[in-house]
Parts: sequence; structure tokens; C-alpha cells
Amino acid sequence: MEYTRLGRTGLKVSRLCLGMMTYGAPAWRDWVLDEENSRPFIHAALDQGINFFDTADVYSIGVSEEITGRALRDFARRDQIVLATKVNGVMGPGPNDRGLSRKHILSAIDASLRRLGTDYVDLYQIHRFDPETPIEETMEALHDVVRAGKARYIGASSMYAWQFVRMQAVAEQRGWTRFVSMQNHYNLVYREEEREMIPYCRAEGIGVIPWSPLARGFIAGNRTRDKGGETRRARSDDFAHRMYYTAADFEVVDRVSEIAHARGVSNAVVALAWLLRKPGVTAPIIGASKPGHLEDAVAALTFALSDDEMRALEAPYQPHTVMGHS
Repeated sequence: MEYTRLGRTGLKVSRLCLGMMTYGAPAWRDWVLDEENSRPFIHAALDQGINFFDTADVYSIGVSEEITGRALRDFARRDQIVLATKVNGVMGPGPNDRGLSRKHILSAIDASLRRLGTDYVDLYQIHRFDPETPIEETMEALHDVVRAGKARYIGASSMYAWQFVRMQAVAEQRGWTRFVSMQNHYNLVYREEEREMIPYCRAEGIGVIPWSPLARGFIAGNRTRDKGGETRRARSDDFAHRMYYTAADFEVVDRVSEIAHARGVSNAVVALAWLLRKPGVTAPIIGASKPGHLEDAVAALTFALSDDEMRALEAPYQPHTVMGHS
């Protein structure tokens, strides 16, 4: 396993982060694995040297955090892992059970820590931008979470670059904690982040930890143009159906498949190797629900794409409308 600093911090993270949305309650999403079937993947990730784990309170409405916490307590030492979770999503029926108000943030961090069974998280992230809450209120509350020792660092997730810049500026002006990472939507079929967000993160030394590096499995090559596919998730993932499936998207996947076939590897290895080579990327957040998923991700770390192959993979791309901010 390779390790690198998260942005300009001294925190060392594995170049692959295991995303925990896959593990939780199947009643929440029918492709989610229950606790018994999740634990072998978490154990295997640790065996591969992955020390970075990303969950969120909204994943399976808290169950993912509970499973993550129990597994990491059983399989690892707390000081040897980097544990991340997120806040913003709807966690209850009340008007204050969501968003980035001071009330919700301070309640949500305590609830997450209880479910995770730990005194602190290493990285506490806002899951999305909240246009209904003043930026000053959000940034001060996050600063207070850090000062209370409940989080070591803070990060953000998908939003417009101008929103992220404003949040960072408010924190800097007030002497509050700034974000050290951006968890954004970035993969071979969605590259709009290359226009503003990633250049900004590179200029400011902010770690980039992309979500959905395989476009929710779309790049694996098992999807069909009628929005069907070989897996349960391929058939039922409405979120992916709304974001991908254009003719140009399938052209990108065809190019990935050509190179993967020629090199004797899976599409996942090629797509992750491309992402790992892109400037500014710290650690893609991978999902694993089948044994080969982890092996492919680890193989991508040492799989070298030529400059010609990089250009070939990127050539079919067509611009998209902005996606993944809500």
C-alpha cells in the first residue's frame, strides 16, 4: 500500500479509501450488505494496508457508522486508522434533523461518535453545501467541533468552487479551522471538476478524495443502454441512472474496455489507475461488495498507463451538466 499526506496536513492516508456506504441496512438500499457480509471486506481492506475509511451519518440512517465502528474496534487499533464521517443529510422528521446549522452539527457529531464508538473522528466533512444556513454559522460550529477534540480535521464534499472558496475565506478571516479536503464527484465519465474545483484544491494544497471513481459501477462495463445490467445495483440505482448513460458515457466505457482487454485487466483497474495518476488526487473512495473489488483497486496502484493510453481514455469525453451537488 502507498501512503500520502492529506493535502498540506501531516496526516498520512492510504492512497485508497474504503467507502462504507455499501455496508449497512439492505432495507435502505437493496444493494447494501448487512453487517455479517460487510465485515470480511473491512478486514480485507485492513489486510491490504488501507487505513482510511469514509462513512456518513445518513448511510443506512446511522447503521453504516455502527457497523464501521464495531468492525474497526475488532480489527484495528484506533490510532492506526483514519476515520471519516459526514454531516448534512436528513436524519429524522424534524426541521432541525438536517443541514449545517449550529444546532444540527453539534448534535450530529455527538450522535456519530456514539454510533462509531469513538471519542473523535479524524475527518469530519460537510456532505453538501447548505444554502439555508449562513456560512459563518457553519464554519464556527465546525471550528468548535475541532476545538472540543471531537474531530482532528474538517473537510467538505460536492459543491460549486465559488461556494467552497467562500467557506474557506470566512474561516481564514475569522481565524477558524479551514477545510483540508474536498470529496468530490470525479471519474472518467464525469470530469467537470477539472474546470475549477481541482485547480483550486491544487493551488491551495487541499486533498482531493473523489467519490464514485467508477461512476457507481457504470465504468465496470456491465450496464446496458436501457438502464439495466448484470447486477442488482445496476438495475436499481436510480441515482446513477440520472447521472450517466449518455451515448458519450458509453463511448468512454468502450474505450476503457478496449484498453483493459488489451492489457489483460478489468475495467476497474484501468479507470482507477487513470484517476490515481491525475494531478491533485489523494485517495479515491472505493466501494467493495465482491471479493475482486479490493484486489482490482490495489492492483491499480501499480498499474502504469502510458501517455497514449491516458489520451485515448480521455478523448471521447463530452461535457456534462453539473451533477452530484444535491
